[in-house]
Amino acid sequence: MSKFALPALPYDYSALEPHIDTMTMNVHHKGHHQTYVNNLNGAIQGEHGGQFKGLSIENIQRNAAKAPDAIKAAVRNNGGGHYNHSLFWTLMAPTGSANSAPHGELKQALEAEFGSVDEFKNKFNAAAAGRFGSGWAWLCMDRSGKMFICSTPNQDNPLMEGISEHNGIPILGLDVWEHAYYLKYQNRRPEYIAAWWNVVNWDKVVENYSRAKQQNTPVFDVPLA
Repeated sequence: MSKFALPALPYDYSALEPHIDTMTMNVHHKGHHQTYVNNLNGAIQGEHGGQFKGLSIENIQRNAAKAPDAIKAAVRNNGGGHYNHSLFWTLMAPTGSANSAPHGELKQALEAEFGSVDEFKNKFNAAAAGRFGSGWAWLCMDRSGKMFICSTPNQDNPLMEGISEHNGIPILGLDVWEHAYYLKYQNRRPEYIAAWWNVVNWDKVVENYSRAKQQNTPVFDVPLA
């Protein structure tokens, strides 16, 4: 029976230096993300996981609130962990290899919604820095095509209808769990957030925006192994 698998990184563990350190990337990917994959597979392959077998990870997110009580926490936490991290890896690129700023229709949309790209970043930074404890900051598009910024606790994300306070399609996301930055930045989360912008893969974010505009086309999905 097919199961989800840990996706390979699209770059070396050291590729995001000096902004994201090699050891953090190694532990984050092979340790934390692998654990989410293992636990998700255990939940959906068991006796209570029938409704999720064969579903895409995106559809698992959308239906996490409907999971049977016996596996609801596992599906929410580990399904979210797998989706969030699989997306997160693609949103970064080796230092100096990608466009350093949003462009095209995405740039125009950010300026229209937030006033300027800089103001968008300020609001996104505030959402990321202001998330108490562990969680994520997101740039999303809602069903009307409106862009918005939000944050979610733990491994929740805006696809989780009935769970997340704000629902929409994630276009850009930042992991602000301590395991994403503590080895290099310790308790200096704002410093980590500022450094992260140096490795954002804006070409991918532009692509995500274009796909989100279609609404019925998944921005990102993870195939079964």
